[in-house]
Amino acid sequence: MTGRVKDMDRWLGDGGMEVIGLVGAAFEAYGVDGEDLGWVSGSWTPTTLACNPHGTVQAGIHSLVLDACMNFAINAALPGKDRTRGTLEMKTETMRPAQGGQAYRLRGEVVRLARQIAYAEATVHDDAERIVSRATGTFMIHRDQPSS
Repeated sequence: MTGRVKDMDRWLGDGGMEVIGLVGAAFEAYGVDGEDLGWVSGSWTPTTLACNPHGTVQAGIHSLVLDACMNFAINAALPGKDRTRGTLEMKTETMRPAQGGQAYRLRGEVVRLARQIAYAEATVHDDAERIVSRATGTFMIHRDQPSS
């Protein structure tokens, strides 16, 4: 790992959003790569709350988890008190069904970080390394203005 790394250890687990834990997801590691772009990895074992009556995870829950992954990755790359302000646009694709009680891996990465906008992507993989779902998103950045 090179570049700056913000201490976000307090956000490991549910990322500070109870709903992430309630659907069975958890953030486990984060950092900044050689291009000063953030990343996060985690796990997801969908709970009953995340599933329809047949035990399949709803697409909206995929979006919830993937959005949180992208936000975490962006925040890991931002200095000081800078942070994401909001999701401007997001596209989610579910490629395979995710089943309640099965283990999945999460990964979120910053693709490009500009002054006011960040671009990120996130994926959910199964134990056979197949992509279950993925998302791309555009996010507004809040830059902390030092007081004079």
